[in-house]
Amino acid sequence: MSEPSRDDVQLWTESMSARERIRSVAETLREPRSVNWISDQADAAWSTTNEELQDLVNQGQLRRVEAGETTLYQPDYTQLLFDEIRTLIEENSREELRNELAAITEEIEAWQATYDVETWEDLEQSLADGDLSSADLRERRDVIALWCENEEDRRLIKHALELYADVESAREHMTNVADRATS
Repeated sequence: MSEPSRDDVQLWTESMSARERIRSVAETLREPRSVNWISDQADAAWSTTNEELQDLVNQGQLRRVEAGETTLYQPDYTQLLFDEIRTLIEENSREELRNELAAITEEIEAWQATYDVETWEDLEQSLADGDLSSADLRERRDVIALWCENEEDRRLIKHALELYADVESAREHMTNVADRATS
């Protein structure tokens, strides 16, 4: 997901509270940003933005980065990774994750065969081929983007499958503890 555009902010101001806009901007940061920048993007007061960013830091969703005299904020990428893995486990059975992993692998294998390459980087190198039409170039760029997304999804799914039993066990333990506490 990319950082929000001015058009996005315009739509947000009509349907979201200032705190919701601030959170939305903070969640889409691709590089560390200042309170002023985030406040401007979210069309929110500096004091509200600063308060909300402090709350997000305290919740572990953002990290504070000191850059000289300026304090910047960025997502906690470790927390985001674990949140994504947790969501995959909570919303999918093991079989569904295995099936998605197989579908991703099949799609990548089809691209490898179609373009006679091993990796998306190899396909990217083929863009320099002077014999490609503009339509072929666009198609290959689109495939490269999808391939990169698939690689990321595959990585997350593999992590989710590796941790699936541990998360199930932890969830079961929490349920047992809660049951004992209410008995």
